[in-house]
Amino acid sequence: MATHPALGKIGIWTAALRVTESRSAREVSEAAAELETLGYDALWFGGSPSADQAATLLQATDRITVATGILSIWDHEAAHVADRYAAIDAAHPGRFVLGLGVSHSALAGERYKRPYSAMREYLTALDTAPIPVPASRRVLAALGPKMLELSRDRAAGAHPYLVTPEFTAEAREILGDGALLAPDLKVVLDTDPDRARTTARNYLSMYLKLPNYTNNLLRLGFEEQDFADGGSERLLTSVFALGDAEAIRRRVDTYLEAGADHLAVQVVTEDPFNALPREEWRALADALPLASR
Repeated sequence: MATHPALGKIGIWTAALRVTESRSAREVSEAAAELETLGYDALWFGGSPSADQAATLLQATDRITVATGILSIWDHEAAHVADRYAAIDAAHPGRFVLGLGVSHSALAGERYKRPYSAMREYLTALDTAPIPVPASRRVLAALGPKMLELSRDRAAGAHPYLVTPEFTAEAREILGDGALLAPDLKVVLDTDPDRARTTARNYLSMYLKLPNYTNNLLRLGFEEQDFADGGSERLLTSVFALGDAEAIRRRVDTYLEAGADHLAVQVVTEDPFNALPREEWRALADALPLASR
């Protein structure tokens, strides 16, 4: 059984912390450094990142763990990833976690074949690299039972995305007590219920086009009609936390009580891929159980 990476209880998941034409490296570095100062223990860097993009965030911080959430195995050769992991870990010992996933057929195209077998082969390549990536420093984006078992047996654990507390409890049963379980939770920090639901539906709608997610939600008891028009009320309240910081804290607690070791909190705004919700991160830091505060 792999040893847990040091993630603490609460991290931030975001795809917006990247250098773009409109966002400088300085702005990205300042935002990452503030997340560390606020007391968050991990920063999950989404949007199919590379290991080198995670390195930028590590260079801007001193303590916080940075994890890819997730690096697609179709986009990055295992040998190159192992090489970059070794270099990054040497520069920032124990602070980088390699989150791996098989992504989706709509994104990977013709490369998307036998995803479970492809992940097994990828892990073997990481194991047999000149400097292996330790199982204790990698997690898998696991939803189905077989991938959850693989994350238990050949990684530190699982980082499932777009899941419910009920899924969390079922995943804990499969993983057992020793493996890491670090789901994400999407939150909309807005006390206007209608506006919060609109923001949530606008974001959720693109994920409801991806069979990996909808198939998992069907296994959890949702129906096809729950996926229409950006998600039913039942679906929204199951996979999102909506409201003020205290309401979000209560929702966070349900995932931790269901068996999550760590929760990757994703603040969803009207522009979740580009806007840095620093005000919301500050408000949540005062309400969430951050070990480093």
